Amino acid sequence: MIQISIGDEIAYFRFMSRALIIGAGIAGIASAIRLALKGHQVEVFEASEHPGGKLSEIKLGPFRFDAGPSLFTMPQYVDELFLLAGKNPHDYFQYQKLETICNYYYEDGTRIHAFADPLKFAQEIENKTTDSANSVIAYLNKSREIYEITNPVFLQRSLHKFRCYLNWETLNSVFQFPKIDPFRSMNQANENRFKDSRTVRLFNRYATYNGSNPYKAPATLNIIPHFEQHFGAYFPLGGMYAIVSSLYNLAIGLGVKFHFNSYVDEIELKNNKPVNLHCRGKSYAADLIISNMDVWYTYSRLLKGLKVPERLKKQERSSSALIFYWGIEAAFPELELHNIFFTEDYKEEFREIWEKKSIGSDPTVYVHISSKNNPQDAPKGSENWFTMVNVPSDTGQNWDSLIKSSRSAIIEKLSRNLGRDISKLIRFESVLDPRSIDSRTFSYQGSLYGSSSNNPFSAFLRHANFSSGIKDLYFVGGSVHPGGGIPLALLSAKIVDDLIK
Repeated sequence: MIQISIGDEIAYFRFMSRALIIGAGIAGIASAIRLALKGHQVEVFEASEHPGGKLSEIKLGPFRFDAGPSLFTMPQYVDELFLLAGKNPHDYFQYQKLETICNYYYEDGTRIHAFADPLKFAQEIENKTTDSANSVIAYLNKSREIYEITNPVFLQRSLHKFRCYLNWETLNSVFQFPKIDPFRSMNQANENRFKDSRTVRLFNRYATYNGSNPYKAPATLNIIPHFEQHFGAYFPLGGMYAIVSSLYNLAIGLGVKFHFNSYVDEIELKNNKPVNLHCRGKSYAADLIISNMDVWYTYSRLLKGLKVPERLKKQERSSSALIFYWGIEAAFPELELHNIFFTEDYKEEFREIWEKKSIGSDPTVYVHISSKNNPQDAPKGSENWFTMVNVPSDTGQNWDSLIKSSRSAIIEKLSRNLGRDISKLIRFESVLDPRSIDSRTFSYQGSLYGSSSNNPFSAFLRHANFSSGIKDLYFVGGSVHPGGGIPLALLSAKIVDDLIK
């Protein structure tokens, strides 16, 4: 910045600053868009050959798969980026609301359809379990209350700047802290509300949305059903990767420059400020840097000479995933876009993951079939199955052995529930496990959401969106505040945008 005296006044002129972003994940792209709209010169460095990070796609023969996040909620945060650019979002990115959010399958033959209409969903619970519709409505009202209290503070703003607390809206949320139910677990709250284990398992499952354990995570996470039942769940036309491609094209149109196959080697500091980014033997001058890389790897690999903060070392990592991408040569009309096949002993499943750091013999299985809504993702009469189980982060387990045994258990479970031998229908297969999640997306130990939320104060313990000791270094994405998942990753970019002056 320069200043020029003009009579008794001082005029300030700011040259267009150069903002460099490490990682073209959804938060990195959103950050690039926001900074470009503010007039920054923005360049993004991505180690992969394409944008998206975890939100990617793969193709196996005639089958296409969304390889990462498969549930789309809060589409307004994507729309907002187009609106900021003065564009009509629906001219560039379209999506449809789901009438049925998910199908739940139980070993006793029960099948619960989670309808998007809250009243219809509550009645479905009453019809299929021993719990009443009124208990479900009361539960969803509590979920809404937690959202209304936490949204202004925990989701929309930094928790690590004193000035963010200096307003009535924030103070009001702080005064209502006990109402967000932080001092008992999700499971305790859910068992207190419902009598039927099928209903409890259904709502306990939401802990997995941020890689946590419902038997330890605070009941505050019962906010998550509100995102689906109030704001709705959606499917982007063209698949989940359409979120990436539409925002990437928006960024390009705003002048953002992307460098692919460009693994960053170092963030060079001078006087505790980033001055250069080193990549593939070249140096790029920087006025500010935003890292969309896992914050652990940002410290341990890019900030030479600096130690990983003790606070990060002490935090428990989130869970990971084992995913089988199957090209299935058959059609299953009873399945929809999202399908869950529950284990009977949910508590034991999480004990295997969190205490034994292993995978149980009867894991809960999630099957996502994008070809239900995007038929071109699979040949006619076939389906593309994204088949996933929750697993621990990588701490040196024998993954080859676990993959083999889990594959058999998953196929046996799905075959039993669907009444058909799945093993004979698999034409194409690819596998993603914690090791490959780590190596492909630089997510430490393959953790999908950075740290877990198995602590009442986990929201405050997440790494901030800025460095307290390094000026003009910021962090976005699932490993930092406010957390993982597409909506929160987009909010992390919004928070950083507000922090940069």
